[in-house]
Amino acid sequence: MLNILDKIPKLPIADLVSDATDWIEDTFDFFFKPVRNQFGPFLEDVSGLLQQIPPIIVIIIVAVLAFFVSGKKLGLATFSVIGLIFIYNQGIWEGLMDTFTLVLASSFFAVLIGMPIGILMSKSNTLQSIVTPILDFMQTMPAFVYLIPTVAFFSIGMPPGVFASLIFAMPPTIRLTNLGIRQVSTELVEASEAFGSTFYQRLFKVELPMAKKTIMAGINQTVMLSLSMVVIASMIGAPGLGREVIRALQRADVGSGFVAGIGIVILAIIIDRFTQNLNKQKGENA
Repeated sequence: MLNILDKIPKLPIADLVSDATDWIEDTFDFFFKPVRNQFGPFLEDVSGLLQQIPPIIVIIIVAVLAFFVSGKKLGLATFSVIGLIFIYNQGIWEGLMDTFTLVLASSFFAVLIGMPIGILMSKSNTLQSIVTPILDFMQTMPAFVYLIPTVAFFSIGMPPGVFASLIFAMPPTIRLTNLGIRQVSTELVEASEAFGSTFYQRLFKVELPMAKKTIMAGINQTVMLSLSMVVIASMIGAPGLGREVIRALQRADVGSGFVAGIGIVILAIIIDRFTQNLNKQKGENA
């Protein structure tokens, strides 16, 4: 007996998505073109500015910040100094600055967009039911797939890397902002209402401060995902340490790939420890 599934006509999903991408590219070219022509050079200028700062100055600044962020303990500061000296010693300092610029930009926009969406979700069960499946889709879609439309919209270089990282890394900020605000004690919210507080007063003086730890955990995850995606984005021309990994892969150069990978790990640990320590309440052990 013929397989009944073979009688079902193939749905033209690929063609529909391609047509939709072409339509978006043509319709919103007024947005994509300035991003390609202005935002890319701006990011390159920021990275170039960071590269002009003497590495020893950057290392000292990071060490001082690490010392105070970690509660005046030497562990994070010492690791940061040793790690950054290693990166400079291996000749990948320029790649580090490019990677940091991309992570900073993508994380900034992910938080800037994600937090308001999370706040709106916390206030509406209907919106939460609509946005949650979209977030599930964003998080389960293979990271490499995000590179395809971003190249179509923004060509190659830094802009597509930032926007691919933005889409990939945004869900944790949205989810945990929503979760943090929903976990705020209803008694506190009702008490603030009883004292005549407005919506914005409750939000900024009660809900967001009480949800700070959960929200910061989401931001930490967003930054880490941005870093992982920025490395993958090197496949579409985004500069940074990921480009060194791609080059090593193409030449089967295990040594250079390992060094670049260690540089990425060092940057990831420093950023992770910074954000984690910022999330600790005053008086906690760092």
